[in-house]
Amino acid sequence: MNMIPNVLAERYASPAISSIWSAEGRIVLEREFWIAVMKAQKDLGLDIPQEAIDAYEAVKDQVNLEAIMERERITRHDVKARIEEFCDLAGHQHIHKGMTSRDLTENVEQLQVYRSLLVIRDKTIATLAQMKARSAQWRDLVITGRTHNVAAQPTTFGKRIAMNGEELLGALGMLNHLIDTYPVRGLKGAVGTQMDQLSLFDGDADKALQLEAKVCSHLGIPEVYTNVGQVYPRSLDMRTVSILADIASGPSSLCRTLRLMAGHETASEGFAKGQTGSSAMPHKMNSRSCERVNGFHVILKGHVTMAGGLAGDQWNEGDVSCSVVRRLMLPDAFFALDGLFETFLTVLGQMDAYPAVIEAENNHYLPFLMTTTIMMEAVKAGVGREAAHKVIKEHAVATVNDLRTGEIRENDLLNRLAGDDRIPLSYEQLYALLEEGRENTGTARSQVDHFGAEVGKLESAYPDAAKYTPGAIL
Repeated sequence: MNMIPNVLAERYASPAISSIWSAEGRIVLEREFWIAVMKAQKDLGLDIPQEAIDAYEAVKDQVNLEAIMERERITRHDVKARIEEFCDLAGHQHIHKGMTSRDLTENVEQLQVYRSLLVIRDKTIATLAQMKARSAQWRDLVITGRTHNVAAQPTTFGKRIAMNGEELLGALGMLNHLIDTYPVRGLKGAVGTQMDQLSLFDGDADKALQLEAKVCSHLGIPEVYTNVGQVYPRSLDMRTVSILADIASGPSSLCRTLRLMAGHETASEGFAKGQTGSSAMPHKMNSRSCERVNGFHVILKGHVTMAGGLAGDQWNEGDVSCSVVRRLMLPDAFFALDGLFETFLTVLGQMDAYPAVIEAENNHYLPFLMTTTIMMEAVKAGVGREAAHKVIKEHAVATVNDLRTGEIRENDLLNRLAGDDRIPLSYEQLYALLEEGRENTGTARSQVDHFGAEVGKLESAYPDAAKYTPGAIL
């Protein structure tokens, strides 16, 4: 049988995430879940021979996808096909007692989600550690800050990185809250009343609850739903996928900024030995990895839309209209974010800044960047704030136009302001403001330090995660 590959999984995601969501990996998780249920049922008095459990244990890793698919073509029921396959391999029929399909699939899918969240947390911390290092490296590198992509005021390159890093820190806080409070459905039966488990234990509700507790302990998920139907609320999936998109936002913004900076040749994502930027234009060094990160973020936002379509759409105790959506949405959302991290960590490891080009840009724009400071000095000298704004704007716009048309080659805004009696500041005073402003980036440096200190706490708490390095990317 020819299988169409999942591009996100095969091309971009790491083995850590791919193995969790692979068809083989899922079946092994299901089999381990069945075994955990059997062991708990046996402990609570059900007649399940130990040799049967041992037999299932011995064959749980023997996964034949084609054989299972052949069974499903006959049964038209995926879980029934997997039950039959596992039982035939073991030579016993003791799994799935008192369970409905959703007792299996919901819990296993949630285990996949939960384990994936733990991987994503590690990579988020690794990314923050790299962003801390880069922001510290360029803490003092003054650049032309831009709003609306137009020159605004001086900042530092380190501050620019820390800005997006702090955004990622906030998303990590949401991720940690989700991990700490993530609730599993548990063994609730067909409509959530645990009726079949009660029947197995002759109406003993305490044993039914003990069974669920033992099985949830096997899953290792912190919380358990009490009131739930056949399926857990799909708003939980929306919460999960929304946080994944939130996590991607800081890295995506920084990558978009790097693409813009590359266009001005002030910074780049790096260019590996042997890399080709364009098949047609040999000089090109395109920001292809940053573009990929932005693309992954688009995919994640699309999955948020899919998750939102399922939330609040449950019929009574549940239905399976969500199934086809979730089979695509859940694994692919994790594949996309995992691929984003693998790519972004590579960018952080290779990116570079170009101080000479940055200085030339700063010199070109610096008189404009200081107009707010000049206006405040004019106000101190007795000029009305709006009057000062009007005069400075008049000369600034004229200077820009003359630079654009080639009338002048260098920014002469200071000369124009010094020659206007409406601004009672001499050229020497204006130049002093300019030179002072050349290194005046407000609290940018201390903000970088604050970001570094916050990330340092994470590095101490999760030292192994902080040291993660990405695999080779295409």
